[in-house]
Amino acid sequence: MKTLICTTPGHFEYREGEHPVPEKDHSILKIKRIGICGTDLHAFEGTQPYFEYPRILGHELAAEFVQGDNAKSFTPGELVTFIPYFNCGKCIACRSGKPNCCAGIKVCGVHVNGGMAEYLSVPSYSLIHGEGLSPDELALVEPLAIGAHGVRRADVKEGEFVLVIGAGPIGLGIMEFARIAGGKVIAMDINDHRLFFCKEKLNVHYTINALTDDVSEHLKGITNGDFPTVVIDATGSQRAINNGFFYMAHGARYVLVGLQKGELIVSHPEFHKREATLMSSRNATREDFEHVISSMKNGLVNPATYITHRVQFDQVKDEFSGWLNPENGVIKAIVEM
Repeated sequence: MKTLICTTPGHFEYREGEHPVPEKDHSILKIKRIGICGTDLHAFEGTQPYFEYPRILGHELAAEFVQGDNAKSFTPGELVTFIPYFNCGKCIACRSGKPNCCAGIKVCGVHVNGGMAEYLSVPSYSLIHGEGLSPDELALVEPLAIGAHGVRRADVKEGEFVLVIGAGPIGLGIMEFARIAGGKVIAMDINDHRLFFCKEKLNVHYTINALTDDVSEHLKGITNGDFPTVVIDATGSQRAINNGFFYMAHGARYVLVGLQKGELIVSHPEFHKREATLMSSRNATREDFEHVISSMKNGLVNPATYITHRVQFDQVKDEFSGWLNPENGVIKAIVEM
């Protein structure tokens, strides 16, 4: 079985791996598509928290169900995806219905080996029916679920102004589901190409370039002086996250979806006087995955919009580093098996 291993930051190596064998309460999948996400890119760069090398990356997956234990509703050859955050089922988070932030979580492709391989064994409880979606669509369910979860954490209401900081794949998903929830989306980034993508492909009416625009003045103008009542960061940039505290309306909610290694630096008076709410948003739940799949099936989200680059599995090693270059215009790269 062919695998692709990130051996050290900046280095990939193709190796022959052992074909997974049947295990209790596990299912074997034949990988069909792999979406490349920020976690994969950061791991390659050496900037991903909670990470050890060597590691097989990849957790945005579409696959064929091969066989499984305790997976009676799935049939061989069926297209599926899965929830790649393997939880213990026993800790306080799991008992509280929040397996996405399990105290002992093992994220596929981060804490344990992922899907850059021909076959993968996953816990059967993590499987999700493909519901007739294509492999490309199913490979995009997980990153969109991250966005859907962040919007659900923010509890976006009809007519609210929602500032989304960062127009990468996760940020774009946040924008989509904030729009579906009825929010008035404001996209902010430092890349004009991505801001144009927001307008052209996602029908986001308001965009701000944080490098060239006066952010506060633009936000005042858009919101009639109120500022956004929801701010969601999807950058993982310490500077962007810290600046976000100044963009909130009084009484606003600030949700951190992006993750960085450093400390938060908060102006306590600015935060306190707003009586603001600060939340993190980690991973996603089955509810979010189902919401994404339903939104795709109902035509509310077009996954094809996101795919800008496509390669075969044996091309990944040579092409991967180029996806880190903003000039290449990568929104979502898809690997075909």
